[in-house]
Amino acid sequence: MIPYSKHTLFPEDVDSVTRVLNEEFLTQGEQVPLFEQAICKYSGAQFGVACNSGTSGLHIACLAAGVTKGDLVWTVPNSFVASANCARYCGADVDFVDIDPVTRNLCISALEQKLYLAQQRGRLPKVIIVVHFAGSSSDMESIAKLTIPFGITLVEDAAHAFGGKDNKGNVVGACKYSQMCVLSFHPVKSITSAEGGMVLTNDELLANRLFLYRSHGISRDPSTFQTERRDEPWFYAQHELGFNYRLSDIHAVLGLAQLKHIDKFISARKNLAHRYHRLLETVPIKKPELDENSAWHLYVIELERHERKRVFAQLRERGVGVNVHYIPIHLHPYYRELGFSEGMFPNAERYYNDALTLPLYPSLTFDEQDHVVSQLQEILV
Repeated sequence: MIPYSKHTLFPEDVDSVTRVLNEEFLTQGEQVPLFEQAICKYSGAQFGVACNSGTSGLHIACLAAGVTKGDLVWTVPNSFVASANCARYCGADVDFVDIDPVTRNLCISALEQKLYLAQQRGRLPKVIIVVHFAGSSSDMESIAKLTIPFGITLVEDAAHAFGGKDNKGNVVGACKYSQMCVLSFHPVKSITSAEGGMVLTNDELLANRLFLYRSHGISRDPSTFQTERRDEPWFYAQHELGFNYRLSDIHAVLGLAQLKHIDKFISARKNLAHRYHRLLETVPIKKPELDENSAWHLYVIELERHERKRVFAQLRERGVGVNVHYIPIHLHPYYRELGFSEGMFPNAERYYNDALTLPLYPSLTFDEQDHVVSQLQEILV
């Protein structure tokens, strides 16, 4: 079976993990700060806060933004549930902005209209979580222009997009137009630390809050102590109700090693995406927009006049591990119980009904890609 995605490891990546396993600290050593600094250098962000998953990164980003019970957070339906769940963890309400059918990212006109109506109703969001679907950055400049007058905090969910750029050429993660940007280092992402994530920001106050929420809300900085015990070297103080979202040194050193390959990984993904475009020229499907700035996390086609379930099953039978990204968040039972239903976000629903994710990862060979395309062509044509 050719999987829809998988990680790529080199011997030196494995060696780096083995080295840390033989060192004194497996956690809370020097590797996590080094990883944070390296990601900041690559992205251009001033501060990076590593955590044990992209989901925990989204959670602490909401907490750092002050999201609490009674607040409202918007995101898009076309994403993994973590993009909305992070707000629910804070007790906030969630709503969605429909997607653009071409980019499959947040629709700018839908956002503008929804903001106008929200202002009239006196119920604006505190935070908008902007998802960069499949590796292509949303139009962050336009989103920022619409939201700045309302004081809305923008959080980029860049789990798919690390290694890519926005439509102005800014590296994803630089936080040029947002307050925070969340990365994921899950095995199928641009680089992997096995599990892990990071929140990037250029705001020192937000960074300090992120560090607190990641580590139990505890600080060892004497300047933050509210007692006279600043001279006791063992002393620490809890300032917030935080979480144990720390990343281990084992995970961090793997991420560090993988970061050295990121440009090569993105280049391979981009070449394969371009090759899919050429090979699928005569196949009756809708191809994704050929975004030159994309990190190409996913290559998702949309079927035309064909039953997706049948095509999915037949491709799997033929050794092609296709997948579907994503079931719209608002259609999951949990969110239906909150009042959402079919028909509320038609672009996202229409896209989902037709979407099929083809295999794409750096080590995918041309022979394997040819097999994917030939089997799809046989089934459809």
